[in-house]
Amino acid sequence: MTNEPLHSDAESSVAEGLDPTTRDAPPGEPAVDGLPAASDAEPELTVEQLVESLETVAGERDGYLDALLRLQAEFENYRKAVAKRESDARERANEGLVSELLPILDACDGAVSNGAEDVAPIRSTLTDALVKQGLTRLEPAGAPFDPEHHEAVMHEPGEGAGGPIVAEVLRVGYQWKGRTLRPAMVRVQG
Repeated sequence: MTNEPLHSDAESSVAEGLDPTTRDAPPGEPAVDGLPAASDAEPELTVEQLVESLETVAGERDGYLDALLRLQAEFENYRKAVAKRESDARERANEGLVSELLPILDACDGAVSNGAEDVAPIRSTLTDALVKQGLTRLEPAGAPFDPEHHEAVMHEPGEGAGGPIVAEVLRVGYQWKGRTLRPAMVRVQG
């Protein structure tokens, strides 16, 4: 018997300055650190095989990049479409509110035309606020008749061959941001 101290393999590896977790495992089994052990049975790849492999990987990378760019473009188009739909929905809601206010404007106009001057400031304030937002009054007296913006409720013969002319506005019409909200009710001559 010898008087040498008994050390485990791990202790002797540490004593020699080696990391015991990086020992090679038998071929085909994972090493202690979780990586497969080096195997002498793995064939060496040729330069042509490495270049071919690199080209394959580069092709896959380019395919993924193209798909990503296409997806980003589709998402940007979707985002713009959603923003446009939301904007259109807000415009329709505003248009609906303005349509509900038109009878109030008509009542104010009627009251002012019948001498109720106390209503004039209210009518003026409401009209100014709506005009700032995009409301336009259609009062086409003396202008050529346009069925897009005028509703003829009375017709009388007239002189000249220039076409029908708006002789009198019976009810004011309105446009909201360029679209006819309510056509002007008119008496046409000619």
